[in-house]
Amino acid sequence: MAARAAAGTWVLVLSLWGAAAAVGGQNVTARIGKPLVLNCKGAPKKPPQQLEWKLNTGRTEAWKVLSPQGGPWDSVARVLPNGSLLLPAVGIQDEGTFRCRARNRHGKETKSTYRVGVYQIPGKPEIVDPASGLIPGVPNKVGTCVSEGGYPAGTLSWHLDGKPLEPDGKGVAVQEQTRRHPETGLFTLQSELTVTPARVGATRPTFSCSFSPGLPRSKALHAAPIQPSVWEPVPLGNVQLVVEPAGGTVAPGGSVTLTCEAPAQPTPEIHWVKDGARLSLPPSPVLLLPEVRPQDQGTYSCVAMHPSHEPQESPAVSISIVGSVGGSGLGTLALALGTLAGLGIAALLTGVIVWRRRQHQGKERKVPESQEEQEERAGLNQSEVPETAGSSTGGP
Repeated sequence: MAARAAAGTWVLVLSLWGAAAAVGGQNVTARIGKPLVLNCKGAPKKPPQQLEWKLNTGRTEAWKVLSPQGGPWDSVARVLPNGSLLLPAVGIQDEGTFRCRARNRHGKETKSTYRVGVYQIPGKPEIVDPASGLIPGVPNKVGTCVSEGGYPAGTLSWHLDGKPLEPDGKGVAVQEQTRRHPETGLFTLQSELTVTPARVGATRPTFSCSFSPGLPRSKALHAAPIQPSVWEPVPLGNVQLVVEPAGGTVAPGGSVTLTCEAPAQPTPEIHWVKDGARLSLPPSPVLLLPEVRPQDQGTYSCVAMHPSHEPQESPAVSISIVGSVGGSGLGTLALALGTLAGLGIAALLTGVIVWRRRQHQGKERKVPESQEEQEERAGLNQSEVPETAGSSTGGP
């Protein structure tokens, strides 16, 4: 009896130990779009099996239960014949916790817990809009480092001559921006570097940037380095404006080329001014006026913008078309001639109307005078008839 009692005690202890045995939590990282298989520890390799999976991810509002007897879950996950859980294409919404509880044929229960994270490695970062030269003593934009299509977001960092370059609020400034694609959920990182080189230093420093994924034991990705020159500023000389053809006078439909000469190092930005107003054109040392029209006439000048000097404007030159009057152009001359012609025609019509009215009034005056004359003549004739008769009866 004692032996049986002791044996029963050991069986109870072993069964309790087996029921409490569980595999500790395990971190699993999977690449986005790739399949992922999670093994259910302690499950028999062949059916029948007593097991269930519980999922708590971005796709589930609470714990979702999957079992071998159940069907696939919307093509997101399904239980394989050996009890493992298959995710055919892992996505960002699959990040979360996965648990499996299995009982073998002897009644031993085993629990497995997985904490799943996903990742996507972006392409190599790139430095866009790199500076070709830097000016000592003033802030210079070196370039913008861009990394696209990564998950998790990760970080960007800058290096100068192989050494980390940290923002210090003085000579080094970094402006960062992080965007997330609304459909894929992948990240785009941007980091703009601005430096103020010392007046004495390297003439061709090497700048580079790197992307560090937000994953353990992952390697950084490096962009191709750039080597801008460090220029010693050359004072801005007199700004001159050269016009072709000389004199700025052109035939109708001809072309004019304006060239702004501003000797300086580095080359300044050139902006253009017409009749005292700045033109909304991209900076350029050359301004071409093809097929000059009357509205293109006027005075032109160029303004040199240099980061280490005050803006300097060139003397103005005048552009005009051959045959224009007072610089107003053929359009103004045609308008003036048209106005004069209109006034002449109006004056002529007015004179004709006045003349015809006067002629008509003259005719109206002559009609009454002729009737009076006829009446007077008739009266005279009547008075002469009796006198004639009296003279005839009084004769011998």
